[in-house]
Amino acid sequence: MRDTLRGKTALVTGGATRIGRELCLALAENGANVVIHQRRGDDQGSELAAALTGRGVDAWRVEADFEKPDEYESLIARAAAQAGRLDMLINSAAIFPAGALEDVTLPDVHRAMQVNAWVPFVLSRDFARLAGKGKIINLLDTRISGYDWTHAAYILSKHALALLTRMSALRFAPAVAVNAIAPGLILPPAGKGGDYLDALAGTVPLQRHGAPRDVAQAAMYLLRSEFVTGQVIYVDGGMHLAEGSHGPHPHQ
Repeated sequence: MRDTLRGKTALVTGGATRIGRELCLALAENGANVVIHQRRGDDQGSELAAALTGRGVDAWRVEADFEKPDEYESLIARAAAQAGRLDMLINSAAIFPAGALEDVTLPDVHRAMQVNAWVPFVLSRDFARLAGKGKIINLLDTRISGYDWTHAAYILSKHALALLTRMSALRFAPAVAVNAIAPGLILPPAGKGGDYLDALAGTVPLQRHGAPRDVAQAAMYLLRSEFVTGQVIYVDGGMHLAEGSHGPHPHQ
């Protein structure tokens, strides 16, 4: 099973940092070539590309601002032109704007919906048309089973992407399988350290937080599977089981 990804090529949006970076590394470890998407090129993308090629695979970088249609609407074609082919698409890039339900505005919702839901769908649709067959994974959030009172626009966009995952799985079948992963307590938000995760670990049924590699392992399973589509794998230590009844932990 390990060699089933060897020689194939994946585009990973938001691939230079955080969970996206771990996904790129896992793909390379399994012999897959990687196109690393960044909003704008920087040293992180270059360093990651060098690390991937050092593992014996090919790696490319491609830029696109998801708030600019002329950039994201050409992303799939540009990535395929660089790599020669695309077999997999992982939609990992997202924004995480703060904003309570009482304060959220229509522009807030529009921006989150565009970056976190509409663009992944556009990329998925373009991938299905151009590649003809393959695998798509969308990154969601465990809190789609409950609420996120402090990031209203964000959680709305992730609910929309969850629905688009199911719709795409039906419309793009049988040639393209579309699934999703909903991470839980994996990484601290920007500006917070590891103590943030440690403080919340007790709210998780498994009594610990996860790591980006846990998400990557789930992704490798979905990319290898030949009989799974339209599914969401919660990589959250069981957190979603409580989310549905109680909403998020008050510290989140």
